[in-house]
Amino acid sequence: MNRFRVLFTVILILSAASLAWQGCTVNNVDIDNSLKKHFDAQQADGCFGMFDNSRGRFTIYNLDRFKKPYSPASTFKIVNALVALHTGRLANDSAVIPWDGVTRSRPEWNQDLSLYQAFRVSALPHFQEIARRIGKDTMKFWLDTLKYGNMNMGSTADAFWIDQSLRITPDEQLGLVKRLYFRQLPFRASVQESVKKMMIRENNTLYQLAYKTGMGQTPQGKPMGWMVGWIEENRHVYPFVLNLETDPSREGGLPEAREKVLKDILGSLGFFKGKM
Repeated sequence: MNRFRVLFTVILILSAASLAWQGCTVNNVDIDNSLKKHFDAQQADGCFGMFDNSRGRFTIYNLDRFKKPYSPASTFKIVNALVALHTGRLANDSAVIPWDGVTRSRPEWNQDLSLYQAFRVSALPHFQEIARRIGKDTMKFWLDTLKYGNMNMGSTADAFWIDQSLRITPDEQLGLVKRLYFRQLPFRASVQESVKKMMIRENNTLYQLAYKTGMGQTPQGKPMGWMVGWIEENRHVYPFVLNLETDPSREGGLPEAREKVLKDILGSLGFFKGKM
């Protein structure tokens, strides 16, 4: 009965034809409930999805959550940067966004930052300025073009990705990063390559790990985190998405829990050894 329910749910998701699942069938989806232990170890609830491009297979944990929409939080900086570069609002990733002089709790934000630097430290006020330079009409055009989540900007030009107006499913996030890796998004190839380079966090002889983090709240007010990116080994790429939430009392530890869950999952799947 449980197997029937899983297959039925997959079929329903396939009918939605979301970004990540184009060309997907029941036969190339692996539901891996063994990954639950990595969330439990951090007292977290969440989901994980990965696409094995070489085999055309998906690995999913927590299918129900995987299709629910959440605020993209700072993962939206991927799209914000793509639009800024493609439209010429910023000439390149070295273009500097001046500090507005407001002292904030994160010292690394309190300075002039290039696009690359602002992306790496996830500087919210800098990306809010970028969004204002892009403008609401232009940004809405690109949200609609990408079919990004619910495409809802609410009433503001510079906070919709953090105020619950804009929401996107983990499934759609996986589709976006997969298309970014293969330069299949409707932006210039050079622009997509620039943003991809900004996302690289670890790069050695065994693997490349790239991602953008995000931290916000669920619609119910619980701390919620994202990690959206890919791991590459032996020229095989595996785009992934992690979404999780914790008890509010653990808010200070969410970034560490988020990274621990991701690396434990990847390690349990056989990554980091250069053999995948």
